Amino acid sequence: MRKQERYKYVLDYLAGTWNETETELNYSNNFELLVAVVLSAQCTDKRINQITPRLFADYPTPEAMSLATPEVLYDYIKTVSYPNNKAKHLVGLSQGLVERFGGEVPSTLEELTSLPGVGRKSANLIMGDIFGEPAIVTDTHCIRLVNRIGLVDQVKEPAKVEKLLWDLVPPEESNQFCHRLVDHGRAVCTARKPDCGHCVLNDLCRYAKEEQPFGLGEL
Repeated sequence: MRKQERYKYVLDYLAGTWNETETELNYSNNFELLVAVVLSAQCTDKRINQITPRLFADYPTPEAMSLATPEVLYDYIKTVSYPNNKAKHLVGLSQGLVERFGGEVPSTLEELTSLPGVGRKSANLIMGDIFGEPAIVTDTHCIRLVNRIGLVDQVKEPAKVEKLLWDLVPPEESNQFCHRLVDHGRAVCTARKPDCGHCVLNDLCRYAKEEQPFGLGEL
């Protein structure tokens, strides 16, 4: 089966199984989502949702957070991964929003990635979920699944995976395709113990066929 045919098969299954969705991070405005996305790097959405209510209550705007110190913010986020670096990023990105963008979250990939702590993956999520722009978010779920089901061939680098997927995924389908991959990755195609017995993508899946690109636990 050619990759384009694989993609169509996978898309039809995901669309028929998972409803339209968006990030599981809790937020009420663009700034809160940007902060939550930065905090979520190498951390679970569940953990981020546990710590952001107090953070957002005390620092609800870029202006407020820009006046904080990393040491103060550390106390709010100390249970996430890399809290020292992320505290510095939050102060830096808030200052950048105030000084360069009038306190608003910018709407281009280039402007977003110019902010401290905002990489391409995070910027793509913001572009898709806030601004409704076509975006491919190559998180660990996306990379694991597209390798297992053969949409890419043993490629782990996020930028390379994104480029290869753009050759397959129409822009208008990109946001929901990535969100549904995440849903499937969390519920069925997990990293260590995928539920292959309940997955209809078995006939495409290298893992189910014991080819297992990227051994257990690598993705």
